Amino acid sequence: MLIAQAPTPAPFRVEETTIADIHAAMRAGTLSCQALVEQYLRRIEAYDKNGPAINALVVVNPAALRVADSLDQRFRREGLIGPLHCIPVIVKDNFETVDLPTTAGSLSLQGFVSNKDAFQVRRIREAGAIVLAKSNMAEFAFSPYETVNSILPGYTKNPYALDRVTAGSSGGTAASVAANLGEVGLGTDTGNSIRGPSAHQALVGIRSTMGLTSRAGVVPLNLSADVAGPMARTVADAVAVFQVIVGYDPADSLTLAARGRPLPNYSASLVRDGLRGARIGVLHQAYDRPSVDAEIRDVFARAIGELRLAGATVVDSVPMPELDSLFRVHRGQCNPFKYDLERWIASTGGRTPVKTLDEIIRSNRYHPSIQKRLELAQAVDQSPEQNPGCKDREQFREDLRTTVLHAMDALKLDALVYPTWSNPPRLIGDLNTPAGDNSQLFSPSTGWPAITVPMGYTRGTLPAGMTIFGRAWSEPLLIRLAYGYEQASHYRHPPSTTPPLR
Repeated sequence: MLIAQAPTPAPFRVEETTIADIHAAMRAGTLSCQALVEQYLRRIEAYDKNGPAINALVVVNPAALRVADSLDQRFRREGLIGPLHCIPVIVKDNFETVDLPTTAGSLSLQGFVSNKDAFQVRRIREAGAIVLAKSNMAEFAFSPYETVNSILPGYTKNPYALDRVTAGSSGGTAASVAANLGEVGLGTDTGNSIRGPSAHQALVGIRSTMGLTSRAGVVPLNLSADVAGPMARTVADAVAVFQVIVGYDPADSLTLAARGRPLPNYSASLVRDGLRGARIGVLHQAYDRPSVDAEIRDVFARAIGELRLAGATVVDSVPMPELDSLFRVHRGQCNPFKYDLERWIASTGGRTPVKTLDEIIRSNRYHPSIQKRLELAQAVDQSPEQNPGCKDREQFREDLRTTVLHAMDALKLDALVYPTWSNPPRLIGDLNTPAGDNSQLFSPSTGWPAITVPMGYTRGTLPAGMTIFGRAWSEPLLIRLAYGYEQASHYRHPPSTTPPLR
């Protein structure tokens, strides 16, 4: 009598997988950490510098397989050691890491290896994650439009169309996660740089309330607006990373605002019908200008319809008549880059090859496109604390918060929505056609949170994102709305340029 044998389980595929998928396979005994990391390393080898040559990664962690083996040993003894057990993470090259160089995309910092992890890097490692690679970025995070610098030759390409930009400055992280070269990623966002690249690559990106997440150990661009946070293929994965990285850090005084504030279980906001009963306003002031691409308008109009079908009330007009006067009254100039950067350099204990912005400029070890910005920053002779323009900028932010809050309260709105970018990703090298970045004003200037989620495609293949923006500390509500929209729409699909490997 023949005894039927149990079918051999299908091999685990990393493409478009989730953290929950990975952990379920590990618990079932069908996936090891080493096998998972090997698959991602094979994809990096095939697609980052070869094949479509996405050019998204600066350095791959040579110890990744060794770390994976140690996690497998621990798993056999203890089970999952944390919520990010064996999750391969792509980390932007402006986060300090003890085991890999940190250059902020600049040859002037080549060779710098920190003696400490950035707070968020330390947190994800403690949760069991593996830093798989450091990603390419716009040099010193200057550009929101493209990802090019002096540390890595050439542009990072958008995997959805290899002749298109990834946006900046976290374009390397976005391209890597979108192309399934890593499970999730960390980026930074001063005006756009988590949300823009996420929108250009059909990802979810979270910019938190200022003070909820630490920037300690991150090369700064403008500490009055810098935020660091997750980029992922799904809302649930972004939230899993977000849960690990939030909270008070004594090394970042801004997070004093989070000290003593109870941290929610953000995964409790992953409610499938999370849009039901919500009141959402369309923030025309963020995007409505003559240069808006017609296909973006159509995609966004469809997204609004989908919000309504999922149970939300959408208010099409949110009056803010005070905005124009705010821009007329507050014209102060504030450029804190030199002071913020040199304070960070001092915090490295002399380990960086340059010690001042002036040394960077004189070294000529930077991309020519940023020379003017470096020189303008060097010419500033007042610290942000003393500069009247910076004080005026802070007053503008306070007035903007009052204006937005008044408008939302008057209409009893839970959140505001708008296209993350008003135009499709540009062709690489094109800096003349409308860029379409809508992210610079509302979230960075108020310090309030925003999440971008995929809302469809233009030109057939080019991703577009919708931003959901809300009051300070409203992340649980915004996550509920973002997850509800994701579950109602399911627009995310992988790029065709990086298919599954045999």
